[in-house]
Amino acid sequence: MTDLVKTQGKDDKIRISDDVIATIAGMAASEIESLASMSGGLKDGIAGVFGRKNFGKGIKVEIKENEVVIELSIIMQYGCKIHEVSRQIQERVRLAVENMTGMVVMAININVLGVSVGKDIVKIEMVDDKSLQPE
Repeated sequence: MTDLVKTQGKDDKIRISDDVIATIAGMAASEIESLASMSGGLKDGIAGVFGRKNFGKGIKVEIKENEVVIELSIIMQYGCKIHEVSRQIQERVRLAVENMTGMVVMAININVLGVSVGKDIVKIEMVDDKSLQPE
């Protein structure tokens, strides 16, 4: 676990865990209406089985000194303007993390992994440009 360590005065320190920043980011992102869900890995799936709400699901945090890079893997609602909703998420997450931690958010990268159509999720697959060109 990477922690941010801030020095206060002579020997005082404040440590902010990656998990705390991921939770702040997840809660801020979940306020956006067109966000269907966050997409996490095996660890997040296991937490869900035990009924725990994991706001850090699908979020990776990298801390270097007083700067943070956040990566969100998300699923959008069908019919929304993905680029506009992504910008809203970036703005909301940046504001929440910077206000609550005092850290500088250098980048918020969003990976849209699928589109939710009601209860179903349609996965978006990346297609290689070469496969689209005639031979």
